[in-house]
Amino acid sequence: MKTTEQGGVRGYDGGKKIKGRKRHMLVDTQGLLLKVKILAANVTDRLGGELLLPLARPLFDRLSHLFVDGGYKGKWVEWVKQTLHWTVEVVQRPDANIRAYWLPEGQELTPEQIKTFQGFRDFKVIPRRWVVERTFAWTSRNRRLAKDYERLPETGEALMYAAMVRLMLTRLASEKSAS
Repeated sequence: MKTTEQGGVRGYDGGKKIKGRKRHMLVDTQGLLLKVKILAANVTDRLGGELLLPLARPLFDRLSHLFVDGGYKGKWVEWVKQTLHWTVEVVQRPDANIRAYWLPEGQELTPEQIKTFQGFRDFKVIPRRWVVERTFAWTSRNRRLAKDYERLPETGEALMYAAMVRLMLTRLASEKSAS
């Protein structure tokens, strides 16, 4: 998330080429926010997860399984299993590791290979991954959360919770009026 010149904690995310902060979120299977931690953008996903999850453990004692994206694979998965005793499922595109074809000199791609290679760039719905992406979209509809204007990350976290409370209350009111 981009930040303003207000100051406070911020860093540079080389992957997205943005100076600002990252929002590390834990959501339920419906996409409702359980816990959020806002850190400088140069903090890795794994470290952000290590800072977020121990805060969530005492609040959600029935939580036992996590779906995470590819940024969390590796030693982090073992850390979660050993430290928190939760199971972790890394959800990735099936073609996430394929970046290019190598061909001997003089050989060209077949039409089938071209079609397959072009398919790598196509949008694909990844099971479970869209849930948290949808939550990011819901929160970014709030003007105050579209960009990080806050000096303190804790203020941004409080605004995230307020936005989700507002969203849930709106949904409850619309369900009650419909029935």
